[in-house]
Amino acid sequence: MTTLRLPVLSLLETRVLGVLCEKQHTVPDTYPLSLNALVAGCNQKTSRQPLIDASEAEVQAAIDSLKGPALVMESSGGRVTRYAHNMGKVLQLPTQSIALLTVLMLRGPQTAGELRINCERLHRFADISAVEGFLQELADRPDGTLVVELPRQPGARENRWAHLLSGAPLIEAPALASPSSEFTADVSVGELAALKANVARLEAEVEALKAVVGKLCAELGVSS
Repeated sequence: MTTLRLPVLSLLETRVLGVLCEKQHTVPDTYPLSLNALVAGCNQKTSRQPLIDASEAEVQAAIDSLKGPALVMESSGGRVTRYAHNMGKVLQLPTQSIALLTVLMLRGPQTAGELRINCERLHRFADISAVEGFLQELADRPDGTLVVELPRQPGARENRWAHLLSGAPLIEAPALASPSSEFTADVSVGELAALKANVARLEAEVEALKAVVGKLCAELGVSS
């Protein structure tokens, strides 16, 4: 069976999808979610990168868009309309892969170690190698790659991974070190203290010389 090839999703669409996947595990008693709960989850200030401030109308538009590829389903019955995700069935993915995609959609690029920690409430991976195994499956997926391993950042020990539901991620350019930061990195705390002491000593000597010059000028009757 061939799985559906997804359209490129917007940031808000991936946020909506990620929130639904997350809340299914973290607040099962209130899942599926109402529109108000979904808006609150999208605009949450913790465990989110980047932070957003989406309106109710914007979230509703994202929900309607996600209904097209059947990634979001609407629950019938009750006074309040509720929404649930359908990622596992649409993309034919196991819960481990959905957990990884959820955290990547909500928190942005992360290393395998960070993903293992941040997935704890969604799925408990035995070790980092298990995380890497499922990431590789998502990267090698024949029906469309869903994650990519990013180039290692300067000074980093591990590569980060990013989801591809919103297309190719932007590669962050390494920050250029400012002259002051380079100076600080090359000079120890002790050396800085010695430099400050030398400056203070030189300032005192200059003041003493000024006093001597002023005294000599007074004795000679000339202006300093």
